[in-house]
Amino acid sequence: MISVIIPTLNEETALPSLLNRLAKEPARHEVVVVDGGSRDRTVALAESSGARVVLTPPGRGQQLAAGVRVAGGDILLFLHADSRFPKGGMEAIERAMASARVVGGNFRLLFDGDDGFSRWLNGFYAAIRRRGFYYGDSGVFVRRPVHDSLGGIRPIALMEDYDFVRRLESAGPTVCIETPPLVTSARRFVGRHPLAIVTGWLAIHALFHLGAPPSWLARLYDSMRRRTRHA
Repeated sequence: MISVIIPTLNEETALPSLLNRLAKEPARHEVVVVDGGSRDRTVALAESSGARVVLTPPGRGQQLAAGVRVAGGDILLFLHADSRFPKGGMEAIERAMASARVVGGNFRLLFDGDDGFSRWLNGFYAAIRRRGFYYGDSGVFVRRPVHDSLGGIRPIALMEDYDFVRRLESAGPTVCIETPPLVTSARRFVGRHPLAIVTGWLAIHALFHLGAPPSWLARLYDSMRRRTRHA
């Protein structure tokens, strides 16, 4: 069984379409929504869909770790609430994991923005994936025993996906599901200059590798987003 773990915070607009899409997947699965303190109808919508709901303090790493603790599947799939999960995606995961050698992987990621930066990101993400780099917005999946043997998703304030994927890539062969791809929202880039976005990414990654505390990086990242959006 595949356990789908979705961290949320005020996602009443995006979450219902994802839950509806997942409900139509024929492969055996469960959905765990881990909410970090939503003030809208996110929790009520998740509960009415039949998802298992877990409440935690905010913080994606902490939320994902809490979701794993209650998950019962032998494959874990981490999705963002603003993902557009593809038809047949669950069966694609099962096919990808048919080989016992494969420890996990992700989907080819496309952004839904109709602009040059979104199209550039599509190519950029494909290029770095060939070098073993990918992030939580691409639908990362992993065998439960592998996840546990690696120490799991760490409950850190930022870069929890990057941190986990670096360990996953060292554990054995991974796969990138090219077809069908997963589509994600470009909403996080609205009102921000592409150069500021890229330089911010580079700075966060460099500071993370230099040992900066993830809690401090999270505050810096939020500050960067607010500053570039209003520049």
